[in-house]
Order: sequence, then C-alpha cells, then structure tokens
Amino acid sequence: MSDGSKIQVDMIYSLEDKPPVGQAFLAALQHMMAIFIGIVTPAIVISGALGLSTELSSYLVSMSLFVSGVATFIQIRKIGPIGSGLLSIQGTSFTFLSLCIGIGFAVKNGGGSEAEMVAAIFGTCLIASPVEMIFSRFIPLLKKIITPLVSGIVVTLIGMSLIKVGITDIGGGAWLLANKPDIFANPQNLMLAAIVLVTIIIFNRSSNKWLRMGSIVFGLVAGYIVASILGVVQFGKISSLKIIAAPIPFRYGFSISWAHVIPMALLYLITTVESIGDLTATSMVSGEPVEGEVYMKRISGGVFGDGVNSAIAAVFNSFPNTTFSQNNGVIQMTGVASRYVGYWIAGLLALFGLFPIVGGLFSIIPNSVLGGATIIMFGTVAASGIRIIASSIIDRRGVIIMALSFGLGLGVVFVPQILNHFPPFLKSVFGSAITTGGLTAIFLNIILPRSLGKQKVDEPMKDMV
Repeated sequence: MSDGSKIQVDMIYSLEDKPPVGQAFLAALQHMMAIFIGIVTPAIVISGALGLSTELSSYLVSMSLFVSGVATFIQIRKIGPIGSGLLSIQGTSFTFLSLCIGIGFAVKNGGGSEAEMVAAIFGTCLIASPVEMIFSRFIPLLKKIITPLVSGIVVTLIGMSLIKVGITDIGGGAWLLANKPDIFANPQNLMLAAIVLVTIIIFNRSSNKWLRMGSIVFGLVAGYIVASILGVVQFGKISSLKIIAAPIPFRYGFSISWAHVIPMALLYLITTVESIGDLTATSMVSGEPVEGEVYMKRISGGVFGDGVNSAIAAVFNSFPNTTFSQNNGVIQMTGVASRYVGYWIAGLLALFGLFPIVGGLFSIIPNSVLGGATIIMFGTVAASGIRIIASSIIDRRGVIIMALSFGLGLGVVFVPQILNHFPPFLKSVFGSAITTGGLTAIFLNIILPRSLGKQKVDEPMKDMV
C-alpha cells in the first residue's frame, strides 16, 4: 500500500509503535475518561427504566465494563478475520437502548420477573447479532442500500425515542412517576438535574480540550456529590455486594422475544453503517489508508468484530457493543494511535468490571442526576442523526423519504391505537418508532427513483412549495 492512500497526520506514536509503559498508561487513562460514562450509562438507564434491583443493576454495569474490555482486545488484536487491528475502542451501544427497554417492558407486562426481562433482552440481542457478521462480507453493497439519509433518519429517531427516558429521569424516574406522581419532578430533583446540566455545559464550552472531553464525567460527579450531601444517594444498597463479579454465561437464563427480532436486526444493520464511518475516521486520524485493499480488510474485520463482540456481550449478560467514535478525538489530541495503548484500555476495562463496587457506585446514581446528563447525551444522538442527514443533498426524493419516515415512525408512538387491528406480533414489531421509521426509509430508498429530472442543487425544494 503506497503512502498516497494515507492521510498525512502528525503522529507521536503510529499504529505499530510501542510507547514506553508510562506514556502508554497515561494515554490509556485519557481514553478511559472519554468512554467510561458512555459504557456504563446504557446499563444504568435500562435498569432504571425497568425498575431492576441494585444488585442486578450493579452486575449489568460490571459486565458492561468487562465485556467492553474483552471486545476492545478482540477488535484491536485482530484474531483472524475478526477485528480491525486499529486503536478502535468497543463500548456499549446507545443505538439499542430504547429497544432493549421495550423488550423488558413487554416481558414485565406479561408478568415476567426481572431475570426473565434481561434474559429476553440478551437472547434477542444474541440471535440477531449475526446480521453484522453477514453484512461485513458485503460492505460495498450495504453502503448503497443504507445511505447517509437512511442511517441519519434512524439515528434521529433513536435519539428522539430516548429523550422521553431522559426527561423522565430528570423528574425522578419512571418508578416515581408511576407510584408517587405527587412528588415527581419536585424542586430537589429538578435542582440536581440542573446542576449536572449546567456543569456539563460550562465544561463543554471550555477552551481546554481535556476539560471539554471530560465534561459529562465532571457533571455527573458534581451532581453525585450534591446528592450525597442531601442524603439522596442510598449507599446502603451496595453494602451487600460481593467482592468479585464473576462473568457467568447466561446467568439469568436464555429466552427470545420473537416480536423484537426484526427490529433488533434492523438496529444491527444501522450499527454496521455507523461502524464503517467510525472505523474510517479512526483509520484517517491514525494516518492509515482510507481506501484500497488494506482499508477494506480493516473495515470488514472491524464490522465482523462488532457482530462477534455483540454476541459475546449477550452471552455474558451485557448489551450490544460497537465502536466508539469519541476515541478518535483523543487520538487526534494526543497524537497516539498505537494499538498497544488499546491493550492497556482493554485490561483496565476488564479489571474494573470484575469488581461489583465499581458498578454499584454507578448503579445508585439518583435518577435526576443521571437525567441531567442523559438528556444532553440523547439529544446529541438526535442531533448526530440530523448532521448525518445534512451530509447528503436533500432533494424532493429525500424530503418525501424523511417526511414519511418521521411521520409514520413518530406517529405510531404518539397514537399507538393506530395499530389496534394489527395481529399482536406485528403490533409489537411496528410499535417502535425506530422500526416503523427505519423500515419505511429503507423501503422508500430502494423503490423511489434516484432522479426525477435535472434540478439545481441550491434549489432542492422549489417544487415542494
């Protein structure tokens, strides 16, 4: 591969360089700051939404860290065709959060226990995980079907679906809303959320790169401290946690929510496209090829690794994993793209995951504190979707696809009674904004003609007026 296929960047340590132990450890800690909250948040949000016990919630957080460590090692080490071989960090994906909550509620509403809820979530995630492995072999074809317009619509719908969870947490959480609505959104809860929110905004707008990178961490710490002073944090709940959290395959059993398999497969498909973008960015900021044979092998291996790692996650009681884009910013800032730094990151994540006290401290974060952070994080997901959409030219065809996808996707959520006469299975499948809107976008993207005559780029919507 010639140097002409690479983006020239100023690196201190390139992909195959081995930094001294001290520098490698320091670089690893900087990556950890960028990813730690992102890895544990899905487990905390899902546990809170479904009303899971502190012990179970703590274990899910621990396994999120442990699995992310194992998955990161696989992705970086590249075992056969599995993995990209780049400094690409794996973490728990926000993409699946809303659907996982939906599966849990479906089981809960049917009288299932908390163990049965998580068993159905992990089982459904496992059975759909081969989608990424299969499509990793057909990357060029996939990019023609799942265009930026389609993936942007789905990502936007994911963010919009999660905003309800975030705003509910700000008020005190779903349990408080359902059981004690009179004290939901009381001044104390709103104040705690505001402290987190304002702290994040202040640090995010800082000119210091390190403060900006850790803004969410600092916001949650500030809220956590204030909540502790007010006596809101219930430390007693974690006093009985075990010393070691053993990774036990299928600890809570195995079952499948068949009605959610198709929506789950769709999300894996969308995640495939997102991973392609993340891996391309990682390759670019690392000074590695962004075209050609080496590049395509890394992309295919990285997406394959995503699927394998998500299957491993389901087996070890965690949620689907994906590549984390925020680490690309750390690579740019530090000038360190060495994959050997990734081994330190993987080791630290797996180590933290073995100690329940780490997960316990996160699992007892008050809902209002968590909500102050997640409302920004979920809103950012929606904003990211809009940015993806904006990366393509929105002509008449694009407007029609967006209009129907958003209209039908959000419509089934706002007025679920529209599905009253559907069979129960189809009602479960199409009751999600992500599924209905995403499938609509894919279908229309395939059947609608690509061009309806010449049209000026700067006047894409004149015929809509």
